[in-house]
Amino acid sequence: MTTRIRTLAGDVFFPTAALAVAALCWWAVTVVGDVPAFVLPAPGAVVARLVGNPTLYVHNAWYTLEKVLYGGSVGIAAGFLLAVLVAYLPWFRTAVYPYLVTVRVLPKIAVAPLLLIYLGTGTETAVVFVALITFFPLVLSTAAGLERAPSAHRDLLRSVDAGPLERIVYVDLPYALPDVFAGLKQSVTLAVVGAVVAEWVIADRGLGFLILMGSENVRPDVMLAALAVLLALGLALYGTVVLVQRGVKR
Repeated sequence: MTTRIRTLAGDVFFPTAALAVAALCWWAVTVVGDVPAFVLPAPGAVVARLVGNPTLYVHNAWYTLEKVLYGGSVGIAAGFLLAVLVAYLPWFRTAVYPYLVTVRVLPKIAVAPLLLIYLGTGTETAVVFVALITFFPLVLSTAAGLERAPSAHRDLLRSVDAGPLERIVYVDLPYALPDVFAGLKQSVTLAVVGAVVAEWVIADRGLGFLILMGSENVRPDVMLAALAVLLALGLALYGTVVLVQRGVKR
């Protein structure tokens, strides 16, 4: 119990200390270098922007989170189901897997104009874009993980007439969990990136849209405040996956 508490304290302390050092360096650059506020505002100016109008950032953060949760859930669920098919149907894997690998390396931003043509603008299009981005990391990681179980364990299940579902639940999935969670960590972080990109292209609200408006109006304090909220959102989602993974390991 003591070791666990120390580990948790270290996981919180060191990232917090790194963030504090980064903020101090940022402040030093703005003060010592006499950098104009319209180029790089001081940390205090960004905090003042957040505190001065929290409703603006909370509302836009919620719109971004909506896209992340809806799109991420669809992409992760579809990725897991397809990974199961790839892992257990050899003919399906032969037919589909090369294309999954090929499409994985394509820049997803290139798909956004096509989504605009076929789906139009709006939240639904952004959700589809986020789902597309989160889909590929999970399907490839999970498909690889489902093949890691030792053949001796599978032979043992066959000897007691266990069915395919028992094989997945009791043997393959436990061995695949590290790969599944590795894919989940990639997916949740990419979901945030995808939501921001979608808001740049096909949305009229959200943190990504706020960053775009700040850029067009040369307001780096607005942009950095939105980035700070976006960073907190991404860390919260990533941390949630890590906590779930630790809970499953127990």
